[in-house]
Amino acid sequence: MGRKVADLLVTMLVEAGVKRVYAVTGDSLNPVNDAVRRDGRLQWIHVRHEEAGAYAASMDAELDGIGCCMGSSGPGHVHLVNGLYDANRAGNPVIAIASTVETDKLGTENFQETNVTKLFDDCSKYCFMANTPAQAAHGFQSAIQHAIHQKGVGVVGLPGDVASADATHISTSEQNYFTSSKLQPGDQEMKTLARVINENKKVMLYCGHGCKDAQDEVMQLAKKLNAPMGFSFRGKIYFDKENNPYAVGLNGLLGTKSGFKAMHEADALVLLGTDFPYTNFLPEKNTIIQIDEKPERIGRRAKVNFGYNGKIKDTLEALLPLLETKTETDFLDEMRALHQEVEEKYCSYVKDKGDAKKIHPEYVASVIDEIASDDAIFTVDTGMSAVWAARYLKGKKNRYLTGSFNHGSMANAMPMAIGAGLGHPERQVIALCGDGGISMLLGDLMTISQYKIPAKIIIFNNSSLGMVKLEMQVEGYPEWQTDMVNPDFALIAKAMNIHSWVVEDPKNIQQALQEAFDHDGPAVVNIFTDPDALAMPPEINFEQIKGFAKTMGKMMLNGRTAEVIDTAKSDMKYLKEIF
Repeated sequence: MGRKVADLLVTMLVEAGVKRVYAVTGDSLNPVNDAVRRDGRLQWIHVRHEEAGAYAASMDAELDGIGCCMGSSGPGHVHLVNGLYDANRAGNPVIAIASTVETDKLGTENFQETNVTKLFDDCSKYCFMANTPAQAAHGFQSAIQHAIHQKGVGVVGLPGDVASADATHISTSEQNYFTSSKLQPGDQEMKTLARVINENKKVMLYCGHGCKDAQDEVMQLAKKLNAPMGFSFRGKIYFDKENNPYAVGLNGLLGTKSGFKAMHEADALVLLGTDFPYTNFLPEKNTIIQIDEKPERIGRRAKVNFGYNGKIKDTLEALLPLLETKTETDFLDEMRALHQEVEEKYCSYVKDKGDAKKIHPEYVASVIDEIASDDAIFTVDTGMSAVWAARYLKGKKNRYLTGSFNHGSMANAMPMAIGAGLGHPERQVIALCGDGGISMLLGDLMTISQYKIPAKIIIFNNSSLGMVKLEMQVEGYPEWQTDMVNPDFALIAKAMNIHSWVVEDPKNIQQALQEAFDHDGPAVVNIFTDPDALAMPPEINFEQIKGFAKTMGKMMLNGRTAEVIDTAKSDMKYLKEIF
């Protein structure tokens, strides 16, 4: 039997570094499934829902450079879309194969037919429909090349009859090229950049995920400038460490007063590898410098005065010798002192561990931070789980933290843990899940069980969509349809042959988490947390005060005086801090 197009695809994926494929097989995808079986070099991971497969593939890409997921005709590959949106926005190189109906059925509204290029165009860097074997070879090579160099998703639509056709007369290269070019601003730009930094007395650094490979250089820069260092959520795990004498915290919706104040009171703000989206938190009156590997990002969030295209590591290596050492520490000392006050307030929430079935999530997160390994990989759901991760998870020797930080989707943490656990079984993988998030893709706990993925799934079970509930309160809407009646997650895990724990009393938190982390295999810990835990930061913020006043005003106008009183009582701790 000659080589088929599906065989060519498998060979190219292996050569590109793909280790596993996440998919639910069926109809048009079966020729590829069979090629993977016969070849034997790729692991086929049978997920329960293709969205989970896309998230897992994205995690493969984020941690190891490339990932792959597939979906069969119509509904199968439609399910990939949400996870691919997340991967594309996160800059993760993922190859997605969207198998579809036979070529002679295309355009006829056939059973399970979709328009692949229209469907995936907005969540990919490259999207191509292959109608012949030669086109398929071109599409595979181009999709992989686009994904690894444009850092995003490459999609190939693959009809079943093309996948099973002979791969003859192929002129396209069957390999891909992982280049690593040096990228920094030109000599004159470097001189201007150094001059601007040297001329400004108070400099603040704000560091994002783009600093991942430049942690040493960023620390050297902070030291040379005696500069306070803030960081985005994706950047915090690299720099939010106890031994970092320059850290002043996050800015933005999950930020702190010290991170906000340092950014606004600096003479010059240097944005390093961050596409920080919350423009309302960015200053307008100081000098802003932005350095990014992707020049299209420069200036789209802030009023940037000086923008430079370069990799952070390459640019800082060239910049450091050009800078004058700043000896004054007044600005740094003031911001660090303020940051320490914030940290002490956060710690005060941990001391009160909560009550039975109303365990304080702050305490849970702090215990996870305390007992997790120094090289743990954390995945966090969007919502309240992200709040507790932002406040209490700290960077250590080689920790990693990720979530749906750009796309902001629910249900991402558990499937991301699938990819992390398969790719790095030697490391501790911990997913911080909300009850809303885990419910959405609950079936893929069985994927974790089937492949014995040693992920630890921690469920913050507050029987509500906590972040949505808070948003409704701030906007003055009545809380409606945010409550959840949950199943017994631990019992479900047990039925799936996963070790599980239920924690209803705060005194049992430490023991349950330690036992779960020590367990040799997957684990689920269902923790009943306080649904009224305050998510807002403990600092005075004009937007917070305005939002609170707006909420109370709407309630009063709607004749809901009793609710105003009840809300004030429940939020008394927060109100005292504001006033």
